[in-house]
Amino acid sequence: MSRAENPEILTFGEAMTLFVAETPGDLAEVERFARGIAGADTNVAIGLARLGFHVGWLSRVGDDSFGRFIRRTLEHEGLDCRHLIRDPEHSTGLVFKARTEDGSDPHVEYVRRGSAASHLSPADADAVDFTAVRHLHATGIPPALSDTARALSVHMLEHARKAGASISFDPNLRPSLWKSEREMCDTLNGLASRADWVLPGLAEGHRLTGLESAHDIAGFYLDQGAKAVIIKLGPEGSYYRSHTQSFTVEGFKVAKVVDTVGAGDGFAVGVVSALLDGLSPRAALRRGNLIGAEAVQVLGDMEGLPLREHLQQLERALPGLD
Repeated sequence: MSRAENPEILTFGEAMTLFVAETPGDLAEVERFARGIAGADTNVAIGLARLGFHVGWLSRVGDDSFGRFIRRTLEHEGLDCRHLIRDPEHSTGLVFKARTEDGSDPHVEYVRRGSAASHLSPADADAVDFTAVRHLHATGIPPALSDTARALSVHMLEHARKAGASISFDPNLRPSLWKSEREMCDTLNGLASRADWVLPGLAEGHRLTGLESAHDIAGFYLDQGAKAVIIKLGPEGSYYRSHTQSFTVEGFKVAKVVDTVGAGDGFAVGVVSALLDGLSPRAALRRGNLIGAEAVQVLGDMEGLPLREHLQQLERALPGLD
């Protein structure tokens, strides 16, 4: 495939330079860190690119060494960065992550206020050819960054939908970035209403809708216009509901959980890739569960996301679907 072609999948959001502690303990005591990149949106973009899709990334990074590192890393992963803007006035966001030994969620600290990505706006999408986009993946993180980034989110979903692309939306709640709970819920539920596939976690769905069960949370988004709702249940697996069917797919047992960050993004990679591959919803959830389980067994946000050949090996080893 020529990279001169427009990307078939488009993603957008904030990529940050990540520093992961090399030893456990309070970040104040850590002296050495391993460098990488972080961002839910980029995790999904990288995961889909590793599976052979031509994925475009729209964002802003600072005109600094961290921004250059992010661009180089994303391009090395196969992402099309024609819509990645270098911002000379604002810096690239940073994130520092502690290391845990018991598989619990690690402590994370951000240095992102006023970052280049927080200055994203609809004008940054002027060069996007939406008629060439087969699928748009969006999360709830960009609209939490700023009013202009929120306007970009609406712009991206509206234009993708008008052009006939399918849309997946993962709320990826970041409550600390919002002015209020009500603003967060109203904004994200409004974006979800523009998507075909909505992918909340069970706790996220409860927080956004006020409803308890996966069945009822899914019903809320189906009533808003979604074609299908796929709810992450953690180690228990995932739940699917459309207007015609509903079921749960059991999760995969993991011998040792190393790092839970990025598990939900791995799940999204599995579900979205499978649906774009034309697989059944049940097969899509199984692939989501599988990649999510792979993601928690390694250190890092996206290091566990498989290449297509490895994924095929993993799937061939699984029993057939009922």
